[in-house]
Amino acid sequence: MAGNNRYTALLDANVLYSVAISDALMEVAATGIYAAKWSRQVDEEWVRNLAKNKGRPEIDFHTRRDLMHDVCPDWEVPEEAWMFIEPSLQLPDVNDRHVLAAAIAGHADSIVTINIKDFPASELNPLGITALHPDEFLLQQLELEPLVVLPAFKVMRARLKNPAFTPEKFADVLERNGLIQTAAFLRQALQLI
Repeated sequence: MAGNNRYTALLDANVLYSVAISDALMEVAATGIYAAKWSRQVDEEWVRNLAKNKGRPEIDFHTRRDLMHDVCPDWEVPEEAWMFIEPSLQLPDVNDRHVLAAAIAGHADSIVTINIKDFPASELNPLGITALHPDEFLLQQLELEPLVVLPAFKVMRARLKNPAFTPEKFADVLERNGLIQTAAFLRQALQLI
């Protein structure tokens, strides 16, 4: 999209909620292959929902949130950049308008979300934005730059020490978390992860 020469993806709260998905997205972003963006409202949403569903206080997830900010220091699309765009947008769920507004303000090429149906192509295409499932997004990154992205998955797997994961078990975990195509790609390159 205009305003940025590097591929930019706006990450929805539902892809930051899952540890496996968010870790994969952060590790791939750390390679510099794409710029990961999201808003403070998205941050608050995934932390609030995770705390509620786990029955724990929100502060328990602040360390994870802060680590994500460290990996992507330019993560934030400030509210003042998108708040005036939001009211003019039409989406099936009005509660998702802030995500599209942040994508526009952040010059995103795509919105990475599990809820593709909430971001119809008829609304996004005229804006030069596509909605991608995290599995599709990660697979695209693997196919475009395997020599850059495969080592990111190796780093991610190496961090898992209690217990340690074989490459096969690691691919299984990703598959169980909805990254089916990504896991299939990684199974073809087990010696590299």
